[in-house]
Amino acid sequence: MDPVLPEIAAIAPELIALRQRIHAHPELAFEETVTSDLVAECLTAWGYQVHRGLGGTGVVGVLRAGSAGRSIGLRADMDALPLAENTGLPYASVNPGKMHACGHDGHTAMLLCAARHLASTRAFDGTVNLIFQPAEEGFGGAKAMIDDGLFERFPCDAVFALHNMPGIAAGDMAFCVGPMTASSDSVTIRLRGEGGHGAFPHRACDPMPAAGAIMLALQTIVGRDVDPLDAAVISVGSVHAGEAFNIIPEQVEMRLSVRTLDANVRQRVEQRIRALVAGQAQSFGLQADIDYACGYPVLVNDPQVTAFATRVAHGLLGEARVDPQSRPVMGSEDFAYMLEQVPGCYAYIGNGLGSRGGCMVHNPAYDFNDDILTLGATFWVRLTETWLTSQ
Repeated sequence: MDPVLPEIAAIAPELIALRQRIHAHPELAFEETVTSDLVAECLTAWGYQVHRGLGGTGVVGVLRAGSAGRSIGLRADMDALPLAENTGLPYASVNPGKMHACGHDGHTAMLLCAARHLASTRAFDGTVNLIFQPAEEGFGGAKAMIDDGLFERFPCDAVFALHNMPGIAAGDMAFCVGPMTASSDSVTIRLRGEGGHGAFPHRACDPMPAAGAIMLALQTIVGRDVDPLDAAVISVGSVHAGEAFNIIPEQVEMRLSVRTLDANVRQRVEQRIRALVAGQAQSFGLQADIDYACGYPVLVNDPQVTAFATRVAHGLLGEARVDPQSRPVMGSEDFAYMLEQVPGCYAYIGNGLGSRGGCMVHNPAYDFNDDILTLGATFWVRLTETWLTSQ
């Protein structure tokens, strides 16, 4: 039996055309003016109260039915990536160097489809807040909306988000109670010594050996300072020093990505990185500066709300197509900021396997799988109707 609602299946061609229209016109973080105009236009036409400007280009659509005081928030991200598309599709990006390589075009289209159905049926009792968020890709659009009063102006008893996931069968769903995505911190280390001629190292203070020692020692933090049952990743993504064969550089700059699945582990790793760098620099007679930029926090799903969403997915798809406790991932997601304010659940919907939908996100050959649009929209509708009638 097809789990997709017949009314949603009937408008599938319109939904696909909408998604592909968004795909062809990608916009980067806090530049989503065309996309937010489209979202606002659709929501207004369907009878939503539309509020704009939160987080710059964010849009919130509010729909009320009945008299109950309960509320729900559904979030979709809108921004694209600074990536040149290489799909060869007829609806490929027309904006050079910009691409919807993470499926935010599909997330927006799914939520708009659900919005249309909810407005036409109003088979719920309470308030629906649809949150179309800018700047998820590393710029903290969720926090920007929160700072602009998102949850004070549009209170939500719970908030939900869906993200497509290549490598999971198309339309299958995955949930995770507790930590689901990692914190993400960026660290810049600068080691300063004294430059000189490569033939006379004893008359210089070479920062390069210290950089090598630090690079190796950083992994002892993961291997010896962090409980083996916890997770942490320290990746050195960039090392830059000097320009010539025979010149000892005066400075080395190292750039690190640090990820954890626990706030206490995150704090411990920062303390150890700072101590390790300071100690190693001193042992080599160098000066060290550390710029430690804390990014997205750990995304933690609420147990009760996640159990609720999982039950809705079971009812829609059957238990065989739903993973109730998938493994966390070390990628990051700024929906974590919303979950620090309101209990909620972030879940995956499978984008497909192999050549159809299996290409990983952030790849120039990626494309959102249009086959899952109607199913994702149906899940949003069932989730909303159940939350606002049975709670």
